[in-house]
Amino acid sequence: MRNDCCLGSGHKPGGSLGRSRAAGTRGAECGGMTRGSQETPQSGMNLFLGTVLLLLLLPDVAKGQDSCSALDRGDEHGECCNEMVKQQNPANSTHILRLSQHCRALWRSESRACACLRERTLRLLQSGQHSLLAGLKTLLLNVSRAVTRDVLITFSPTAGPSRLNATEKRKAGKIHLPREIFRSLSSQTVSVVVTVLNIQQLGMFKEVNQTAQVLDNTVVGITVGESSISGLQDPVQLTFAHRQLPHGVTLQCVFWDPSKGQAGGWSSSGCVTQPGDKGTVCSCDHLTFFTLLLNPALDGSTAKALMAVATAGCGVAMAFAIFTIAFCIFIRCRFRLEETVHINLGLHVNLVGSLFLLNLAFLLNSGLSGRTHPRTCRVLGGLTHYCLLCCFTWMALEGCQLYLLFVKVLGIYIHHYLAKLCLIGWGFPVLVVGVAGVIGSYGEYSIQDMEHQVIARLCWITSKHLLVHYITNCGYFGLIFLFNMAVFGVVTQKSCSLQNTGAVQGHRKPWKVALVAAGLFCLLGATWALAFLTYGISSAAVLYIFTILNSLQGIFIFIWLVVLYYPKTKETTGSLSYITRHDKTTTASQD
Repeated sequence: MRNDCCLGSGHKPGGSLGRSRAAGTRGAECGGMTRGSQETPQSGMNLFLGTVLLLLLLPDVAKGQDSCSALDRGDEHGECCNEMVKQQNPANSTHILRLSQHCRALWRSESRACACLRERTLRLLQSGQHSLLAGLKTLLLNVSRAVTRDVLITFSPTAGPSRLNATEKRKAGKIHLPREIFRSLSSQTVSVVVTVLNIQQLGMFKEVNQTAQVLDNTVVGITVGESSISGLQDPVQLTFAHRQLPHGVTLQCVFWDPSKGQAGGWSSSGCVTQPGDKGTVCSCDHLTFFTLLLNPALDGSTAKALMAVATAGCGVAMAFAIFTIAFCIFIRCRFRLEETVHINLGLHVNLVGSLFLLNLAFLLNSGLSGRTHPRTCRVLGGLTHYCLLCCFTWMALEGCQLYLLFVKVLGIYIHHYLAKLCLIGWGFPVLVVGVAGVIGSYGEYSIQDMEHQVIARLCWITSKHLLVHYITNCGYFGLIFLFNMAVFGVVTQKSCSLQNTGAVQGHRKPWKVALVAAGLFCLLGATWALAFLTYGISSAAVLYIFTILNSLQGIFIFIWLVVLYYPKTKETTGSLSYITRHDKTTTASQD
Protein backbone atom coordinates (compact mmCIF):
# COMPACT_ATOMS: atom_id res chain seq x y z
CA MET A 1 0.00 0.00 0.00
CA ARG A 2 2.79 2.42 0.85
CA ASN A 3 4.71 1.69 -2.36
CA ASP A 4 1.61 2.29 -4.49
CA CYS A 5 1.13 5.66 -2.89
CA CYS A 6 4.72 6.79 -3.37
CA LEU A 7 5.12 5.45 -6.89
CA GLY A 8 1.71 6.53 -8.17
CA SER A 9 2.02 10.07 -6.96
CA GLY A 10 5.22 10.70 -8.86
CA HIS A 11 3.54 10.51 -12.29
CA LYS A 12 1.04 13.33 -11.88
CA PRO A 13 1.64 16.28 -14.19
CA GLY A 14 2.24 19.83 -13.04
CA GLY A 15 4.71 22.73 -13.03
CA SER A 16 8.05 22.68 -11.24
CA LEU A 17 6.71 24.65 -8.31
CA GLY A 18 3.62 22.45 -8.11
CA ARG A 19 5.66 19.27 -8.42
CA SER A 20 8.10 20.24 -5.69
CA ARG A 21 5.33 21.31 -3.34
CA ALA A 22 3.27 18.18 -4.15
CA ALA A 23 6.33 15.95 -3.75
CA GLY A 24 7.02 17.37 -0.33
CA THR A 25 3.43 16.86 0.70
CA ARG A 26 3.28 13.34 -0.68
CA GLY A 27 6.63 12.48 0.92
CA ALA A 28 5.25 13.56 4.25
CA GLU A 29 2.15 11.47 3.67
CA CYS A 30 4.11 8.37 2.63
CA GLY A 31 6.57 8.83 5.46
CA GLY A 32 3.69 9.15 7.84
CA MET A 33 2.38 5.77 6.71
CA THR A 34 5.71 4.22 7.46
CA ARG A 35 6.25 5.82 10.82
CA GLY A 36 2.71 5.59 12.08
CA SER A 37 -0.29 7.74 12.54
CA GLN A 38 1.46 10.16 14.92
CA GLU A 39 2.98 12.05 11.90
CA THR A 40 -0.39 12.67 10.28
CA PRO A 41 -0.86 16.19 11.83
CA GLN A 42 2.52 17.23 10.35
CA SER A 43 1.46 16.13 6.86
CA GLY A 44 -1.81 18.03 7.22
CA MET A 45 0.15 21.15 8.21
CA ASN A 46 2.38 20.81 5.14
CA LEU A 47 -0.65 20.49 2.91
CA PHE A 48 -2.20 23.58 4.51
CA LEU A 49 0.99 25.62 4.09
CA GLY A 50 1.29 24.53 0.47
CA THR A 51 -2.28 25.59 -0.22
CA VAL A 52 -1.70 28.98 1.39
CA LEU A 53 1.46 29.49 -0.66
CA LEU A 54 -0.41 28.63 -3.84
CA LEU A 55 -3.17 31.14 -3.02
CA LEU A 56 -0.57 33.83 -2.36
CA LEU A 57 1.09 33.19 -5.71
CA LEU A 58 -2.11 33.00 -7.74
CA PRO A 59 -2.90 36.76 -7.74
CA ASP A 60 0.55 37.62 -9.06
CA VAL A 61 0.28 34.96 -11.75
CA ALA A 62 -3.27 36.06 -12.65
CA LYS A 63 -2.38 39.68 -13.21
CA GLY A 64 0.80 38.67 -15.06
CA GLN A 65 1.12 41.09 -17.92
CA ASP A 66 -1.04 43.75 -16.21
CA SER A 67 1.77 44.89 -13.91
CA CYS A 68 4.97 46.77 -14.74
CA SER A 69 6.94 44.37 -12.55
CA ALA A 70 5.74 41.48 -14.70
CA LEU A 71 7.00 43.31 -17.79
CA ASP A 72 10.33 43.90 -16.08
CA ARG A 73 10.65 40.16 -15.51
CA GLY A 74 10.49 39.63 -19.24
CA ASP A 75 6.86 38.65 -19.74
CA GLU A 76 5.29 38.88 -23.19
CA HIS A 77 4.12 42.16 -24.72
CA GLY A 78 6.78 44.10 -22.86
CA GLU A 79 7.67 46.24 -25.87
CA CYS A 80 6.41 49.73 -26.73
CA CYS A 81 7.78 51.91 -29.52
CA ASN A 82 10.38 49.20 -30.27
CA GLU A 83 11.73 49.58 -26.72
CA MET A 84 11.79 46.82 -24.12
CA VAL A 85 10.16 48.07 -20.95
CA LYS A 86 12.29 45.83 -18.74
CA GLN A 87 15.37 47.96 -19.46
CA GLN A 88 15.77 50.24 -16.43
CA ASN A 89 19.33 51.45 -16.87
CA PRO A 90 19.59 54.92 -15.27
CA ALA A 91 21.71 56.02 -18.21
CA ASN A 92 18.67 55.55 -20.43
CA SER A 93 16.64 58.27 -18.67
CA THR A 94 17.30 60.80 -21.41
CA HIS A 95 16.49 58.18 -24.01
CA ILE A 96 13.15 57.43 -22.33
CA LEU A 97 12.28 61.13 -22.25
CA ARG A 98 13.00 61.38 -25.97
CA LEU A 99 10.79 58.44 -26.87
CA SER A 100 7.65 60.53 -27.31
CA GLN A 101 9.38 62.70 -29.90
CA HIS A 102 9.50 59.88 -32.43
CA CYS A 103 6.78 57.59 -31.08
CA ARG A 104 3.24 58.91 -31.34
CA ALA A 105 1.77 55.80 -29.74
CA LEU A 106 3.51 56.35 -26.39
CA TRP A 107 0.93 58.82 -25.04
CA ARG A 108 -2.06 57.40 -26.90
CA SER A 109 -1.72 53.62 -26.74
CA GLU A 110 -3.58 51.75 -24.00
CA SER A 111 -1.15 48.82 -24.01
CA ARG A 112 0.40 47.98 -20.66
CA ALA A 113 3.94 48.39 -21.94
CA CYS A 114 3.29 51.95 -23.14
CA ALA A 115 1.52 52.72 -19.86
CA CYS A 116 4.64 51.61 -17.96
CA LEU A 117 6.84 53.84 -20.09
CA ARG A 118 4.51 56.79 -19.50
CA GLU A 119 4.67 56.11 -15.77
CA ARG A 120 8.46 56.11 -15.82
CA THR A 121 8.51 59.28 -17.91
CA LEU A 122 6.39 61.09 -15.32
CA ARG A 123 8.65 59.84 -12.52
CA LEU A 124 11.72 61.11 -14.34
CA LEU A 125 10.12 64.50 -14.87
CA GLN A 126 9.11 64.73 -11.20
CA SER A 127 12.54 63.72 -9.91
CA GLY A 128 14.43 66.47 -11.73
CA GLN A 129 17.45 64.17 -12.07
CA HIS A 130 17.68 64.13 -15.82
CA SER A 131 19.58 65.85 -18.58
CA LEU A 132 18.05 68.99 -20.00
CA LEU A 133 16.38 68.54 -23.36
CA ALA A 134 15.07 71.03 -25.87
CA GLY A 135 11.74 72.19 -24.52
CA LEU A 136 12.43 70.98 -20.96
CA LYS A 137 13.63 73.29 -18.18
CA THR A 138 13.85 72.45 -14.46
CA LEU A 139 14.35 74.31 -11.20
CA LEU A 140 15.58 72.48 -8.07
CA LEU A 141 15.09 74.06 -4.64
CA ASN A 142 15.78 72.92 -1.09
CA VAL A 143 13.20 74.45 1.24
CA SER A 144 13.35 74.27 5.03
CA ARG A 145 10.38 72.96 6.95
CA ALA A 146 10.53 76.08 9.13
CA VAL A 147 10.14 78.47 6.21
CA THR A 148 8.35 81.66 7.28
CA ARG A 149 7.14 82.86 3.88
CA ASP A 150 5.31 81.33 1.00
CA VAL A 151 7.54 80.15 -1.83
CA LEU A 152 7.13 82.19 -5.01
CA ILE A 153 8.41 80.96 -8.36
CA THR A 154 8.14 82.54 -11.78
CA PHE A 155 8.11 80.72 -15.10
CA SER A 156 7.79 81.39 -18.80
CA PRO A 157 7.72 79.13 -21.88
CA THR A 158 11.13 80.44 -23.02
CA ALA A 159 13.11 81.18 -19.82
CA GLY A 160 11.75 78.34 -17.72
CA PRO A 161 11.27 78.48 -13.92
CA SER A 162 13.23 80.62 -11.45
CA ARG A 163 12.95 81.81 -7.85
CA LEU A 164 10.90 84.98 -7.43
CA ASN A 165 11.32 87.43 -4.59
CA ALA A 166 8.21 88.80 -2.91
CA THR A 167 9.02 92.36 -4.03
CA GLU A 168 9.84 91.50 -7.63
CA LYS A 169 7.24 92.14 -10.33
CA ARG A 170 7.55 90.49 -13.70
CA LYS A 171 5.10 89.90 -16.53
CA ALA A 172 5.38 86.14 -16.43
CA GLY A 173 3.66 83.16 -14.95
CA LYS A 174 3.83 82.67 -11.20
CA ILE A 175 3.63 79.74 -8.81
CA HIS A 176 2.53 80.35 -5.23
CA LEU A 177 3.39 77.48 -2.87
CA PRO A 178 1.89 78.06 0.62
CA ARG A 179 4.23 77.43 3.52
CA GLU A 180 1.71 75.03 5.08
CA ILE A 181 2.83 72.44 2.51
CA PHE A 182 6.31 72.30 4.00
CA ARG A 183 5.25 72.46 7.63
CA SER A 184 3.12 69.34 7.22
CA LEU A 185 6.12 67.26 6.09
CA SER A 186 8.29 65.24 8.44
CA SER A 187 11.68 66.07 6.89
CA GLN A 188 13.54 69.17 8.02
CA THR A 189 14.56 70.01 4.46
CA VAL A 190 12.56 69.03 1.41
CA SER A 191 13.37 69.29 -2.29
CA VAL A 192 11.07 71.20 -4.65
CA VAL A 193 11.15 70.36 -8.36
CA VAL A 194 9.47 72.71 -10.85
CA THR A 195 9.48 71.61 -14.48
CA VAL A 196 8.36 73.68 -17.47
CA LEU A 197 7.76 71.64 -20.62
CA ASN A 198 7.06 72.57 -24.20
CA ILE A 199 4.86 69.61 -25.10
CA GLN A 200 5.00 70.39 -28.82
CA GLN A 201 8.76 69.88 -28.88
CA LEU A 202 8.73 66.93 -26.50
CA GLY A 203 5.62 65.24 -27.89
CA MET A 204 4.25 64.61 -24.37
CA PHE A 205 0.82 64.87 -22.71
CA LYS A 206 -1.22 64.10 -25.81
CA GLU A 207 -4.82 63.32 -24.99
CA VAL A 208 -6.76 61.05 -27.35
CA ASN A 209 -9.20 63.05 -29.54
CA GLN A 210 -8.29 66.32 -27.84
CA THR A 211 -10.07 69.35 -29.31
CA ALA A 212 -8.82 72.00 -26.87
CA GLN A 213 -5.47 73.75 -27.21
CA VAL A 214 -2.79 74.04 -24.52
CA LEU A 215 -1.82 77.65 -23.82
CA ASP A 216 1.61 78.30 -25.41
CA ASN A 217 2.08 74.48 -25.46
CA THR A 218 3.30 74.88 -21.86
CA VAL A 219 2.84 72.39 -19.03
CA VAL A 220 4.13 73.09 -15.51
CA GLY A 221 5.00 70.24 -13.15
CA ILE A 222 5.40 70.75 -9.38
CA THR A 223 6.79 68.15 -6.97
CA VAL A 224 7.50 68.64 -3.24
CA GLY A 225 9.40 65.81 -1.60
CA GLU A 226 9.02 62.20 -2.62
CA SER A 227 5.40 61.61 -1.61
CA SER A 228 2.20 62.59 -3.39
CA ILE A 229 0.52 65.70 -1.98
CA SER A 230 -3.22 66.22 -2.29
CA GLY A 231 -6.18 67.58 -0.34
CA LEU A 232 -4.53 70.94 0.46
CA GLN A 233 -6.63 73.29 2.57
CA ASP A 234 -4.58 76.23 1.30
CA PRO A 235 -4.34 75.47 -2.43
CA VAL A 236 -1.35 76.03 -4.64
CA GLN A 237 -1.86 78.86 -7.14
CA LEU A 238 -0.50 79.01 -10.66
CA THR A 239 -0.89 82.21 -12.69
CA PHE A 240 -0.64 81.66 -16.44
CA ALA A 241 0.20 84.96 -18.11
CA HIS A 242 -1.36 85.61 -21.49
CA ARG A 243 -2.50 88.44 -23.69
CA GLN A 244 -6.05 89.02 -24.83
CA LEU A 245 -7.31 85.69 -26.11
CA PRO A 246 -9.29 85.26 -29.34
CA HIS A 247 -13.05 85.12 -29.28
CA GLY A 248 -14.78 81.78 -29.18
CA VAL A 249 -12.67 80.07 -26.49
CA THR A 250 -13.10 79.42 -22.79
CA LEU A 251 -10.30 78.91 -20.27
CA GLN A 252 -10.03 75.86 -18.04
CA CYS A 253 -7.37 74.93 -15.49
CA VAL A 254 -6.53 71.23 -15.78
CA PHE A 255 -3.97 68.67 -14.68
CA TRP A 256 -2.76 65.44 -16.25
CA ASP A 257 -4.61 62.41 -14.89
CA PRO A 258 -2.93 59.12 -15.96
CA SER A 259 -6.05 57.13 -15.03
CA LYS A 260 -8.44 59.07 -17.26
CA GLY A 261 -9.63 57.50 -20.51
CA GLN A 262 -7.62 54.89 -22.36
CA ALA A 263 -4.17 56.40 -21.95
CA GLY A 264 -4.56 59.38 -19.62
CA GLY A 265 -6.04 62.81 -20.17
CA TRP A 266 -6.69 66.27 -18.79
CA SER A 267 -8.94 66.66 -15.76
CA SER A 268 -10.17 69.71 -13.82
CA SER A 269 -11.12 67.97 -10.58
CA GLY A 270 -9.86 69.91 -7.57
CA CYS A 271 -8.92 73.00 -9.62
CA VAL A 272 -10.70 76.38 -9.76
CA THR A 273 -10.30 78.72 -12.74
CA GLN A 274 -10.19 82.47 -12.13
CA PRO A 275 -9.83 84.33 -15.46
CA GLY A 276 -8.34 87.80 -15.56
CA ASP A 277 -7.31 90.45 -18.06
CA LYS A 278 -3.58 89.70 -18.04
CA GLY A 279 -3.58 86.17 -16.73
CA THR A 280 -5.59 83.28 -15.38
CA VAL A 281 -5.16 81.98 -11.84
CA CYS A 282 -5.48 78.24 -11.24
CA SER A 283 -6.06 77.21 -7.62
CA CYS A 284 -5.60 73.46 -7.10
CA ASP A 285 -5.60 71.29 -4.00
CA HIS A 286 -2.83 68.94 -5.14
CA LEU A 287 0.55 68.90 -6.91
CA THR A 288 1.16 67.40 -10.34
CA PHE A 289 1.46 68.63 -13.98
CA PHE A 290 -0.80 71.61 -14.76
CA THR A 291 -1.74 73.63 -17.81
CA LEU A 292 -4.39 76.00 -19.13
CA LEU A 293 -6.70 74.67 -21.84
CA LEU A 294 -8.38 76.83 -24.47
CA ASN A 295 -11.73 75.20 -25.20
CA PRO A 296 -13.81 76.26 -28.23
CA ALA A 297 -16.95 78.11 -27.20
CA LEU A 298 -19.86 79.89 -28.80
CA ASP A 299 -19.59 83.55 -29.63
CA GLY A 300 -22.39 86.03 -29.14
CA SER A 301 -23.63 86.04 -32.75
CA THR A 302 -23.84 82.24 -32.86
CA ALA A 303 -25.76 82.08 -29.60
CA LYS A 304 -28.22 84.74 -30.75
CA ALA A 305 -28.71 82.93 -34.06
CA LEU A 306 -29.40 79.69 -32.20
CA MET A 307 -31.95 81.44 -30.00
CA ALA A 308 -33.69 82.79 -33.11
CA VAL A 309 -33.74 79.35 -34.77
CA ALA A 310 -35.05 77.76 -31.57
CA THR A 311 -37.80 80.37 -31.22
CA ALA A 312 -38.96 79.92 -34.82
CA GLY A 313 -38.74 76.14 -34.49
CA CYS A 314 -40.88 76.21 -31.34
CA GLY A 315 -43.64 78.01 -33.22
CA VAL A 316 -43.60 75.48 -36.05
CA ALA A 317 -43.47 72.54 -33.61
CA MET A 318 -46.46 73.88 -31.67
CA ALA A 319 -48.52 74.22 -34.86
CA PHE A 320 -47.84 70.66 -35.95
CA ALA A 321 -48.45 69.39 -32.42
CA ILE A 322 -51.96 70.84 -32.63
CA PHE A 323 -52.46 69.19 -36.04
CA THR A 324 -51.23 65.84 -34.68
CA ILE A 325 -53.50 65.92 -31.63
CA ALA A 326 -56.50 66.87 -33.79
CA PHE A 327 -55.71 64.06 -36.25
CA CYS A 328 -55.45 61.45 -33.47
CA ILE A 329 -58.76 62.57 -31.95
CA PHE A 330 -60.36 62.39 -35.42
CA ILE A 331 -59.07 58.84 -35.96
CA ARG A 332 -60.34 57.64 -32.57
CA CYS A 333 -63.79 59.15 -33.10
CA ARG A 334 -64.24 58.32 -36.79
CA PHE A 335 -63.10 54.69 -37.04
CA ARG A 336 -63.58 51.57 -34.99
CA LEU A 337 -60.10 50.47 -34.07
CA GLU A 338 -58.54 47.81 -31.90
CA GLU A 339 -57.81 48.37 -28.22
CA THR A 340 -54.09 48.28 -28.96
CA VAL A 341 -54.45 51.05 -31.53
CA HIS A 342 -56.48 53.13 -29.07
CA ILE A 343 -53.68 52.78 -26.49
CA ASN A 344 -51.05 53.71 -29.07
CA LEU A 345 -53.06 56.78 -30.07
CA GLY A 346 -53.33 57.78 -26.42
CA LEU A 347 -49.57 57.45 -25.98
CA HIS A 348 -48.89 59.56 -29.07
CA VAL A 349 -51.32 62.24 -27.96
CA ASN A 350 -49.64 62.51 -24.55
CA LEU A 351 -46.15 62.62 -26.06
CA VAL A 352 -47.10 65.30 -28.56
CA GLY A 353 -48.93 67.17 -25.81
CA SER A 354 -45.80 67.21 -23.65
CA LEU A 355 -43.81 68.52 -26.62
CA PHE A 356 -46.40 71.26 -27.11
CA LEU A 357 -46.13 72.29 -23.45
CA LEU A 358 -42.32 72.24 -23.60
CA ASN A 359 -42.23 74.53 -26.63
CA LEU A 360 -44.77 76.84 -25.00
CA ALA A 361 -42.75 76.95 -21.78
CA PHE A 362 -39.58 77.78 -23.74
CA LEU A 363 -41.30 80.65 -25.57
CA LEU A 364 -42.62 82.02 -22.30
CA ASN A 365 -39.20 81.55 -20.73
CA SER A 366 -37.26 83.38 -23.42
CA GLY A 367 -39.85 86.16 -23.58
CA LEU A 368 -40.41 86.80 -19.87
CA SER A 369 -37.04 85.95 -18.27
CA GLY A 370 -35.04 88.95 -17.16
CA ARG A 371 -38.17 91.01 -16.60
CA THR A 372 -39.89 88.90 -13.98
CA HIS A 373 -39.81 88.74 -10.22
CA PRO A 374 -37.27 86.20 -8.85
CA ARG A 375 -40.11 84.12 -7.39
CA THR A 376 -41.89 84.09 -10.75
CA CYS A 377 -38.64 83.12 -12.45
CA ARG A 378 -38.25 80.17 -10.11
CA VAL A 379 -41.77 79.01 -10.94
CA LEU A 380 -41.11 79.42 -14.68
CA GLY A 381 -37.82 77.51 -14.40
CA GLY A 382 -39.55 74.68 -12.57
CA LEU A 383 -42.32 74.60 -15.18
CA THR A 384 -39.81 74.35 -18.02
CA HIS A 385 -37.95 71.59 -16.23
CA TYR A 386 -41.22 69.75 -15.57
CA CYS A 387 -42.23 69.86 -19.25
CA LEU A 388 -38.81 68.59 -20.31
CA LEU A 389 -38.99 65.66 -17.88
CA CYS A 390 -42.51 64.86 -19.09
CA CYS A 391 -41.19 64.62 -22.66
CA PHE A 392 -38.42 62.26 -21.60
CA THR A 393 -40.83 60.13 -19.55
CA TRP A 394 -43.35 59.77 -22.38
CA MET A 395 -40.53 58.80 -24.73
CA ALA A 396 -39.61 56.06 -22.28
CA LEU A 397 -43.26 54.92 -22.14
CA GLU A 398 -43.33 54.78 -25.95
CA GLY A 399 -40.35 52.46 -25.80
CA CYS A 400 -42.05 50.30 -23.16
CA GLN A 401 -45.18 50.02 -25.31
CA LEU A 402 -43.13 48.93 -28.33
CA TYR A 403 -41.40 46.35 -26.16
CA LEU A 404 -44.75 44.96 -24.99
CA LEU A 405 -46.10 44.81 -28.55
CA PHE A 406 -43.14 43.08 -30.15
CA VAL A 407 -41.61 41.03 -27.33
CA LYS A 408 -44.23 40.34 -24.66
CA VAL A 409 -47.02 39.64 -27.11
CA LEU A 410 -49.30 37.20 -25.28
CA GLY A 411 -50.98 37.30 -21.89
CA ILE A 412 -50.82 41.08 -21.44
CA TYR A 413 -53.77 42.82 -19.84
CA ILE A 414 -53.43 45.71 -17.42
CA HIS A 415 -56.58 47.21 -15.95
CA HIS A 416 -56.84 50.96 -16.73
CA TYR A 417 -53.54 50.69 -18.59
CA LEU A 418 -53.59 54.14 -20.23
CA ALA A 419 -54.65 55.85 -17.00
CA LYS A 420 -51.72 54.30 -15.17
CA LEU A 421 -49.37 55.42 -17.94
CA CYS A 422 -50.69 58.96 -17.56
CA LEU A 423 -50.08 58.78 -13.82
CA ILE A 424 -46.45 57.88 -14.49
CA GLY A 425 -45.91 60.22 -17.43
CA TRP A 426 -47.33 63.32 -15.75
CA GLY A 427 -46.86 62.39 -12.10
CA PHE A 428 -43.25 61.21 -11.82
CA PRO A 429 -41.77 64.55 -13.04
CA VAL A 430 -43.76 66.31 -10.30
CA LEU A 431 -41.74 64.46 -7.66
CA VAL A 432 -38.41 65.31 -9.30
CA VAL A 433 -39.25 68.99 -9.79
CA GLY A 434 -40.64 69.17 -6.26
CA VAL A 435 -37.40 67.91 -4.72
CA ALA A 436 -35.32 70.21 -6.95
CA GLY A 437 -37.50 73.16 -6.00
CA VAL A 438 -37.20 72.47 -2.27
CA ILE A 439 -33.40 72.70 -2.43
CA GLY A 440 -33.66 75.97 -4.41
CA SER A 441 -32.40 74.77 -7.78
CA TYR A 442 -34.41 77.17 -9.97
CA GLY A 443 -33.69 80.78 -10.77
CA GLU A 444 -32.12 83.01 -13.40
CA TYR A 445 -29.50 81.38 -15.60
CA SER A 446 -27.30 83.67 -17.72
CA ILE A 447 -25.55 82.72 -20.95
CA GLN A 448 -22.35 84.75 -21.36
CA ASP A 449 -19.76 85.19 -24.08
CA MET A 450 -15.99 85.41 -23.73
CA GLU A 451 -16.17 89.06 -22.65
CA HIS A 452 -18.59 88.08 -19.86
CA GLN A 453 -21.43 89.91 -21.55
CA VAL A 454 -24.86 88.38 -21.06
CA ILE A 455 -26.25 87.00 -24.31
CA ALA A 456 -29.50 85.60 -22.97
CA ARG A 457 -31.26 85.03 -19.68
CA LEU A 458 -33.42 82.02 -18.95
CA CYS A 459 -35.38 80.86 -15.94
CA TRP A 460 -33.78 77.49 -15.43
CA ILE A 461 -31.56 75.53 -13.06
CA THR A 462 -29.01 77.95 -11.59
CA SER A 463 -25.26 77.58 -12.02
CA LYS A 464 -24.88 76.63 -8.35
CA HIS A 465 -27.03 73.52 -8.85
CA LEU A 466 -25.66 72.16 -12.11
CA LEU A 467 -25.44 68.74 -10.48
CA VAL A 468 -29.25 68.69 -10.51
CA HIS A 469 -29.14 69.27 -14.28
CA TYR A 470 -26.60 66.50 -14.85
CA ILE A 471 -28.57 63.97 -12.79
CA THR A 472 -32.19 64.78 -13.67
CA ASN A 473 -31.66 65.72 -17.31
CA CYS A 474 -28.44 64.23 -18.69
CA GLY A 475 -28.43 61.08 -16.57
CA TYR A 476 -32.17 60.48 -16.80
CA PHE A 477 -32.29 60.90 -20.56
CA GLY A 478 -29.12 58.83 -21.00
CA LEU A 479 -30.79 55.82 -19.38
CA ILE A 480 -33.96 56.35 -21.43
CA PHE A 481 -31.97 56.66 -24.64
CA LEU A 482 -30.07 53.42 -24.03
CA PHE A 483 -33.30 51.55 -23.29
CA ASN A 484 -35.17 52.96 -26.29
CA MET A 485 -32.31 52.21 -28.68
CA ALA A 486 -32.30 48.62 -27.43
CA VAL A 487 -36.06 48.44 -28.07
CA PHE A 488 -35.55 49.95 -31.51
CA GLY A 489 -33.03 47.22 -32.31
CA VAL A 490 -35.48 44.53 -31.20
CA VAL A 491 -38.31 46.06 -33.26
CA THR A 492 -36.08 46.29 -36.33
CA GLN A 493 -34.98 42.67 -35.98
CA LYS A 494 -38.59 41.56 -35.48
CA SER A 495 -39.85 43.45 -38.53
CA CYS A 496 -37.06 42.06 -40.71
CA SER A 497 -37.85 38.51 -39.61
CA LEU A 498 -41.53 39.02 -40.47
CA GLN A 499 -40.60 40.37 -43.87
CA ASN A 500 -38.31 37.39 -44.55
CA THR A 501 -40.96 34.85 -43.53
CA GLY A 502 -43.60 36.52 -45.71
CA ALA A 503 -45.82 37.49 -42.79
CA VAL A 504 -46.19 41.02 -44.14
CA GLN A 505 -47.66 40.99 -47.61
CA GLY A 506 -46.64 43.34 -50.37
CA HIS A 507 -43.51 45.29 -51.17
CA ARG A 508 -42.77 48.37 -49.10
CA LYS A 509 -41.07 51.26 -50.87
CA PRO A 510 -37.68 52.39 -49.54
CA TRP A 511 -38.93 55.90 -48.75
CA LYS A 512 -41.70 54.45 -46.62
CA VAL A 513 -39.21 52.30 -44.74
CA ALA A 514 -37.03 55.36 -44.16
CA LEU A 515 -40.03 57.35 -42.98
CA VAL A 516 -41.02 54.60 -40.55
CA ALA A 517 -37.48 54.57 -39.12
CA ALA A 518 -37.44 58.37 -38.82
CA GLY A 519 -40.81 58.32 -37.07
CA LEU A 520 -39.68 55.67 -34.58
CA PHE A 521 -36.50 57.63 -33.93
CA CYS A 522 -38.54 60.74 -33.15
CA LEU A 523 -40.95 58.82 -30.93
CA LEU A 524 -38.07 57.34 -28.97
CA GLY A 525 -36.26 60.69 -28.66
CA ALA A 526 -33.10 59.87 -30.60
CA THR A 527 -32.72 63.48 -31.79
CA TRP A 528 -32.23 64.60 -28.18
CA ALA A 529 -29.09 62.46 -27.97
CA LEU A 530 -27.28 65.07 -30.08
CA ALA A 531 -27.05 67.16 -26.90
CA PHE A 532 -24.25 64.83 -25.74
CA LEU A 533 -22.20 65.83 -28.82
CA THR A 534 -22.37 69.60 -28.25
CA TYR A 535 -18.81 69.75 -26.90
CA GLY A 536 -15.57 70.45 -28.64
CA ILE A 537 -14.68 72.21 -31.84
CA SER A 538 -17.83 71.15 -33.69
CA SER A 539 -20.22 72.27 -30.95
CA ALA A 540 -21.75 75.12 -33.01
CA ALA A 541 -22.61 72.89 -35.96
CA VAL A 542 -24.04 70.18 -33.73
CA LEU A 543 -26.10 72.75 -31.83
CA TYR A 544 -27.64 73.97 -35.08
CA ILE A 545 -28.48 70.39 -36.08
CA PHE A 546 -29.83 69.64 -32.61
CA THR A 547 -32.06 72.74 -32.63
CA ILE A 548 -33.41 72.16 -36.13
CA LEU A 549 -34.11 68.44 -35.72
CA ASN A 550 -35.88 68.86 -32.40
CA SER A 551 -37.96 71.64 -33.93
CA LEU A 552 -38.95 69.21 -36.68
CA GLN A 553 -39.75 66.41 -34.23
CA GLY A 554 -43.45 67.27 -34.23
CA ILE A 555 -43.49 67.44 -38.04
CA PHE A 556 -41.92 63.99 -38.34
CA ILE A 557 -44.45 62.49 -35.93
CA PHE A 558 -47.35 64.14 -37.76
CA ILE A 559 -46.27 62.90 -41.21
CA TRP A 560 -45.53 59.44 -39.82
CA LEU A 561 -48.98 59.13 -38.25
CA VAL A 562 -50.86 60.46 -41.27
CA VAL A 563 -49.06 58.63 -44.08
CA LEU A 564 -48.00 55.31 -42.58
CA TYR A 565 -49.09 54.46 -39.08
CA TYR A 566 -52.86 54.81 -39.46
CA PRO A 567 -53.89 54.28 -43.08
CA LYS A 568 -57.52 54.10 -44.04
CA THR A 569 -59.65 51.67 -42.09
CA LYS A 570 -59.09 48.39 -43.96
CA GLU A 571 -55.71 49.14 -45.51
CA THR A 572 -53.77 47.69 -42.62
CA THR A 573 -51.22 45.69 -44.61
CA GLY A 574 -47.76 46.48 -43.31
CA SER A 575 -49.01 48.62 -40.44
CA LEU A 576 -47.90 48.15 -36.87
CA SER A 577 -51.32 46.87 -35.77
CA TYR A 578 -51.30 44.23 -38.51
CA ILE A 579 -47.81 43.07 -37.58
CA THR A 580 -48.87 42.87 -33.94
CA ARG A 581 -51.98 40.83 -34.75
CA HIS A 582 -50.03 38.46 -37.01
CA ASP A 583 -47.34 38.10 -34.36
CA LYS A 584 -49.98 37.16 -31.80
CA THR A 585 -51.51 34.59 -34.16
CA THR A 586 -48.14 33.10 -35.06
CA THR A 587 -47.07 32.84 -31.43
CA ALA A 588 -50.38 31.25 -30.41
CA SER A 589 -50.14 28.65 -33.16
CA GLN A 590 -46.59 27.79 -32.09
CA ASP A 591 -47.71 27.35 -28.50
